[in-house]
Amino acid sequence: MVRIVTDSTAYLPSELVARYGIRVVPLNVNFADGTFRDGVDLTDGEFFQKLATADVLPTTSQPSAGDFLEVFKEASAQGDGVLVVTISGGLSGTYESALAAKDMLPGANVKVIDSQSTSMGLGFLVLAAAQAAEQGKGLDEVARLVEELVRKVQVYFVVDTLKYLQKGGRIGGAAALVGSLLNIKPILFLDDGKVEVFEKVRTKTKALERISEVLAEKTNGSHELHVAVIHAQAEAEARALSERIAARFHPSELHLTSVSPVIGTHTGPGVVGLAFYAA
Repeated sequence: MVRIVTDSTAYLPSELVARYGIRVVPLNVNFADGTFRDGVDLTDGEFFQKLATADVLPTTSQPSAGDFLEVFKEASAQGDGVLVVTISGGLSGTYESALAAKDMLPGANVKVIDSQSTSMGLGFLVLAAAQAAEQGKGLDEVARLVEELVRKVQVYFVVDTLKYLQKGGRIGGAAALVGSLLNIKPILFLDDGKVEVFEKVRTKTKALERISEVLAEKTNGSHELHVAVIHAQAEAEARALSERIAARFHPSELHLTSVSPVIGTHTGPGVVGLAFYAA
């Protein structure tokens, strides 16, 4: 069976990670008092507790090629091939680390895919890959499925402040908004794996209402809709949004999930968003 490797499963239900045997090569969150592996040494709740009292904002770092190499060796020995799906190369050097590790194992059957996404945008790709592998599909077929989904999966989100994206250097086209947030709550999205501005809205409530409309516009009434509501320390808002989506769209798959510590480093608390695709 094809083995699936990714850089975070913190946003996925743990029972699915265990069921499919998904391997993880985690990114790192660097606080002044130490380095923590995303979702391994530090949960999202623990992360935000530390963030609230940190004198200096944490940074993040990609796993090394050596980190990937060890997992590739193990997975290659146990499966018929290894598919690696990483966080967007526009947000992290993780994709490059995975490619470097692949080159260190020239005889191994390894494919590396840049998700051009993150959080449950990446999570949907990982789940689809794991399900296809469990059905007995070969590495090339599983990789083609994921590559098709890369073009379909979309992520839209609202942050309380741009300071975390700005500090972490992940702000992309949203940089033009810095200093003008007193009167707006921008809706941001991932475009070719980078953070860009979708629309500028006056309040967070209206921004979340608008995200529901974006879901309708982008999926064209599809009857097979896969949706994840993502949040960071904003469960009440996220749950309300999830309930509205369930009642209006009746998606075939609906998750309510929190961001991982690495993503929380760059969004800060209060973010609410959607990852989705129409099959």
